[in-house]
Amino acid sequence: MTITFIGHGYVGLVTATVFADLGNKVWVVGHTAKKIEDLKKGITPFYEPGLTELVKKNIDAKRLLFTLDYDKSISESEIVFIAVGTPPYKTGDAQLSTVFDVSENIAKYLNGYTVVAVKSTVPPGTCKKVYGIIEALKKSGVEFDVASCPEFLREGTAILDTLNPDRIVIGTESKKAEEKLIELHKAINENFVLTNLETSELIKYASNSFLATKISFANAIAKLSELLGADGLRVLEGIGIDRRIGKAFLSPGPGYGGSCFPKDVKALVAIAKDYDYSFSLLESVEKVNDQAKRDIVRKVRKAVGELRKKKIGVLGLSFKPDTDDMRDAPAIDIIELMKRDGALIKAYDPQAIENAKGLIKDIEFAKDLYDCAKDAEALVVVTDWNEFKDVDFKRLKSLMKNPIIIDGRNIYDPEKLRKLGFTYVGVGR
Repeated sequence: MTITFIGHGYVGLVTATVFADLGNKVWVVGHTAKKIEDLKKGITPFYEPGLTELVKKNIDAKRLLFTLDYDKSISESEIVFIAVGTPPYKTGDAQLSTVFDVSENIAKYLNGYTVVAVKSTVPPGTCKKVYGIIEALKKSGVEFDVASCPEFLREGTAILDTLNPDRIVIGTESKKAEEKLIELHKAINENFVLTNLETSELIKYASNSFLATKISFANAIAKLSELLGADGLRVLEGIGIDRRIGKAFLSPGPGYGGSCFPKDVKALVAIAKDYDYSFSLLESVEKVNDQAKRDIVRKVRKAVGELRKKKIGVLGLSFKPDTDDMRDAPAIDIIELMKRDGALIKAYDPQAIENAKGLIKDIEFAKDLYDCAKDAEALVVVTDWNEFKDVDFKRLKSLMKNPIIIDGRNIYDPEKLRKLGFTYVGVGR
């Protein structure tokens, strides 16, 4: 099958590459000449394990093609996926202008019958607006249908998630479009959730918001456990064994971040407000998430004292390991809060430093973990990279001014560190 993806971010590029690897001819349409030229050479615009190699493999096989031109790609495609960003306004509402702009471009070049499938995360009702735009601009005699086909991949494991999804959600009013999308996806998974457009659009928001709720619940239990003298990690382990609850996303820490959870929670709150419903549950989820970041800084203050002119090392900048994505990363707010108190910050991340430089000013970036620890009054673990788990603690202690570790991800054994002479502070412990 010949298909096109509009957009080459995490969703567009990863999904396009996987479909190419499954034997399809896949066009990827972008709007920035430099990025498209880089992609043609196999240079990917972000870090994702295994992606660069898979892109190069399918470029060489002539199954994966990159272009700025809508004409050839759209006209020969059976399915066109819209996979552009929908960042939030300050109100939390999703910005849909790019979705609508590319819909206009798609309409001009449709040929024969085409399914236009929206992978971008959009509020219910958006796909019908996309249909209206294309219907108004398409050439006479052209047939098309619109579908919603949300993605559920996780950065850091995006290729694996695309190849092994829990389910494939397809929302459409057209049986013909549904069958075409099933044909494309059945090589990956046959666990289909077939719905109308609005249901499919809402599933993505509901899924991410529920996972964010689990994270905030874990942080709330961790906070209460600290106040009560309970072991929050054991509490969460105890409830996670219950099959009705599950262990996933019940790890306390500095809160959720990234390109999806923060914006999707805000968007769902905003969508509810449009219908005069106050989604107070999700509003509380956001408040707990903000407090989780502040609690990390509170732990630093309690362990170190006055932060003014104190050197604090920060381990991890990306919002999660195995990605260089800094969007809404907890490290940003944590560092800014410590800077506000006068702390001198030195930070290290295995992949995200270049992206962080554009977002966090007036801090020093370290060349490795040990450089980050040199002369530090405390080390704060914000992202749980595997690299941080295998550490020469004796060397680490010898480099630090004060051997204090604020373990925001609970990756270390408290007793082991205390025996080595560290002051150890975890979350919920």
